[in-house]
Amino acid sequence: MKNAETTLAKLTEKAIRHYEMIEPGDRILIGVSGGKDSSCLARDLALKKKWWEFPFEIAACFVASDLGEAGVSSPVDDAWIAHRAAEWGIPYERIDVPVIGRLKEGEKMSCYWCATQRRTELSRYARSRGFNKLALGHHMDDILETLLMNMLRKGEFATMPPVMRYDNYPLTVIRPLALCEERQVIACAEELGFVSHTCTCDFNLDGARKRTRALLETLTEGSSHAKRNLFGSMSNVKTDYLA
Repeated sequence: MKNAETTLAKLTEKAIRHYEMIEPGDRILIGVSGGKDSSCLARDLALKKKWWEFPFEIAACFVASDLGEAGVSSPVDDAWIAHRAAEWGIPYERIDVPVIGRLKEGEKMSCYWCATQRRTELSRYARSRGFNKLALGHHMDDILETLLMNMLRKGEFATMPPVMRYDNYPLTVIRPLALCEERQVIACAEELGFVSHTCTCDFNLDGARKRTRALLETLTEGSSHAKRNLFGSMSNVKTDYLA
């Protein structure tokens, strides 16, 4: 492995072990978009599957969102990621979701709406095919941005946890990139030649998240140490000092 890929592999292993993301006999569906995050995740899990101390299964699913009616360039061409999945030995399937067609009258298209619809279909597909885990490519920056957005916009201390178990059905979401900063994922993607295949949808990163990303960089001054302290604070809550 090259340097950046090795760094990512070590951080994902640390996350998987620390949060007990993978257990013997797990059937894990990886949500892939063809972008840098999910592509790095899929390759990493494919490599880990070869030497991990107990067996688990993986497969990949690409959700194509038809945004043509919104007048934007929808990233529905999955040929690249389908080829990579075959190369890595990952069973692969594509499902198409009419995101625009599900909007109610008067509602506007947004990154949040598209992401919610895609995740809903991934969950349905996973459950219908007997998968018990759904692996998503959210990294540390995504998690911290969501934390800040919830605090500032909703007044609640919540984010996307590294492991989230659904209450209503036997499916658990795992985020093996939780301990990887975005810059580390980008570096890995550049080494592996994935950057040119990132999502080009015009709704990618809505305005609120873009502003929160800029706020996060301002708060941490781009410091890895500061970001990891912020991330660690979610597991080190001093309730006696909260209202």
